[in-house]
Amino acid sequence: MTYTDILYTVADRVATITINRPEKRNAFREETLDELIHAFGAAEADRAVSVIVLTGAGDKAFCSGGDINWEDASDPSGAARMNRRTSNLSLIMRGCGKPIIAKVRGYAVGGGNELQMICDLTISADNGKFGQAGPKMGSVPVWWGTQLLPRIVGERKAREIVMLCEPIPAAEAVEMGLINKVVPADELDAAVQAWCDRLLTMSPQALRVAKLSLNFETDQLWASVQHGQQMINFIHGTDEFHEGTQAFLEKRPADFDRFR
Repeated sequence: MTYTDILYTVADRVATITINRPEKRNAFREETLDELIHAFGAAEADRAVSVIVLTGAGDKAFCSGGDINWEDASDPSGAARMNRRTSNLSLIMRGCGKPIIAKVRGYAVGGGNELQMICDLTISADNGKFGQAGPKMGSVPVWWGTQLLPRIVGERKAREIVMLCEPIPAAEAVEMGLINKVVPADELDAAVQAWCDRLLTMSPQALRVAKLSLNFETDQLWASVQHGQQMINFIHGTDEFHEGTQAFLEKRPADFDRFR
């Protein structure tokens, strides 16, 4: 497959997958998700790969979620296509027996925060910003956000993150357990490499069993992901949804009063 939205490299038993849309703060569209699915499948199948690193190009963002221009032009059928892809991506990432490390610089918000939570481990530069933006945009983080956040940070904190949509600095994200580690930006590559090197000393089959066993409880939340995505399909294309996306694109506060 020829990639246009991502970069894929393999070196020293580590596959690095980079979302390569820095001009969009590495927001994903349908093509991006197709390429990520393919790349994770290739890394899973490659016996020369033992660890996978997911990151974003540039220093502004790991991933800012769905491409708002695409979403604003979307409708329920478009949302269904996108959600089918995000579902498939999360299945292959969680089902892959190889450890996945999220290497974060800048924003990991919306679907980007959900994406880093789907990874097994997350190391962030000190400029990292995390959180959800769904209700601010007329949407809901039902792609593992509402499912995983309560189990990672606790029920009350999860409600705060989802409902208030305030950015969380990397240092605070570590304290609440949302990510694993934060380091100065110029030490991020070395910190991720150190964890890759450490994982490469471990039994690959033991890591595989550990990952799948650790996933057991949250695997049972798959029905919630599917139900949530089916419901969110009907929000896309509504006037209320477009008020959120257009306000973002026009750099103004959204006015949801007429929908109350």
